[in-house]
Amino acid sequence: MDTQQHSKEDGQKIRQPLTPEEVSPEQKAAHREVLEHSDQPLNPGDVRHPEKSVEEKAQQVAVDTADITGDRVVVPTYFVVDDPEEGQKALHHVDDAEEISDVIRQARVNEEGERTWR
Repeated sequence: MDTQQHSKEDGQKIRQPLTPEEVSPEQKAAHREVLEHSDQPLNPGDVRHPEKSVEEKAQQVAVDTADITGDRVVVPTYFVVDDPEEGQKALHHVDDAEEISDVIRQARVNEEGERTWR
């Protein structure tokens, strides 16, 4: 599976971790520490960080765990999208779920099987 990429203003790509291998060891350790030693039921990846840059938000993972079948699942905390009016922005997977759904509805696949956006 290819890593999800989005163009930054300077032409570089923002890479988001989408597989367990792409999640940094530091983030895995931080998640494990919070989940094992916290009395709060909050997933550490669900915490919003408005002060972070789009690039930093793109690296934050909400879920990195096995599903019921044992397959590893990775869900980014933020989904980076290109907005024609606002430029590039990071949408939080919980708080901005409706806007993420709207963006996904705009996706189209061309004859070559490549995803294009309206």
